[in-house]
Amino acid sequence: MLALKLRFLLVPFFTSVTGEAQYITQDAALMNYIDRRFLSLERRLEKCNQDILDYVEEFRDFTKTIISRLAGLSTYETELKSEVENLLTRVERAQRDIDYFGSLTDSNTCVEIDEDLVKQQLFEEAEENRKLKLMLNASCDYMLAGIKSLKIVKKTGEIHGSWMKDPGKKHAKIYLLSGSVNNVIWEFENILTFMESNHTQKARRVTLPLPWKGTGHTIYQGFLFYHRYGSLNEIIKYNIQKRNVTDQMLLPGAGRIPAYQLSPATKIDLAIDEQGLWAIHAEPDTGGNIVITKINHMTMAVENTWDTSCSSKDAEAAFMVCNILYVVYNIPSGGTSRIQCVYDVVGAVNTYEIPVLHFPKHQGSHSTIHYNPKEKQLFAWGDGYQIIYKLQTIQKV
Repeated sequence: MLALKLRFLLVPFFTSVTGEAQYITQDAALMNYIDRRFLSLERRLEKCNQDILDYVEEFRDFTKTIISRLAGLSTYETELKSEVENLLTRVERAQRDIDYFGSLTDSNTCVEIDEDLVKQQLFEEAEENRKLKLMLNASCDYMLAGIKSLKIVKKTGEIHGSWMKDPGKKHAKIYLLSGSVNNVIWEFENILTFMESNHTQKARRVTLPLPWKGTGHTIYQGFLFYHRYGSLNEIIKYNIQKRNVTDQMLLPGAGRIPAYQLSPATKIDLAIDEQGLWAIHAEPDTGGNIVITKINHMTMAVENTWDTSCSSKDAEAAFMVCNILYVVYNIPSGGTSRIQCVYDVVGAVNTYEIPVLHFPKHQGSHSTIHYNPKEKQLFAWGDGYQIIYKLQTIQKV
């Protein structure tokens, strides 16, 4: 009887214990499942964060690349705009030169020509040449008779260069253009400022947008005229005070060979005399002889051209005085410079009877020689020295 009662008491106990064990097992499985899910979510979040960081880094690199390319495109756009503007200007100049050549050269086509028309054209050309000679000869009645003395003003050290005053202005400013390729002009208030040892500290620096070539540049009425570096025969007209290019032109036939054999860097030498702006150069078509071209400094148009008998061989420089070309010769090693070829564009002087004119002895050779018609002096650059030559003149006969 007792055993039967114990059985009835133990059965509910074990049943209760078994049920609680099942519940514990189920809870543990659930917790394990939830833990695994959380771990999976954490791994996904970590991967998501890493992907975001990678994306941000890639975006930064992409942004840097785009910014760099945009900057490059902006530079290319500016350069392209500049080249297009320059091309348009050169096309206009080329068209003007073509028109000029068209007016001078005869057509190669076979056409019937009216003899009366040819006579009329020849008469008009002769009349124009006569008027030109009268105009050029009107205010110039003297010629060079000798070089009296020299004054060494300064030594800057550069072998090649050019220095000058503006004969078309009343001021006493001095301009220094150092080197055969450069784009910097130094402007001094007067010659005393230029002669100081620290001269560049008191000078006004003018930077050209286009560099020059050679030493044949000149300044007249506030404008710098020079041969553009990198071009065959392009002449630039630059306003020094406003600091901009105001005009350009192509000089027909120039730029293929040096104007002077002993100054090979100068292909075009620009000169000023009492009549204004001239260009001096040599051409292979003339056997290397020097050619003179009169240029209207206001319109930058060619007015007339003369083929001279002066050779560019052994020449180191030249200059114009009162419509007459004086060519300076030397030896390659440098010696006594001398004028032994003279050409008068109006034919008023028998240049074959002019004796050889010798320069006072200095350092050896000239890089450039410029005539100043206002002061009747030569501004020369010789082996790094800036020199002034005083001239002796006589009446033309």
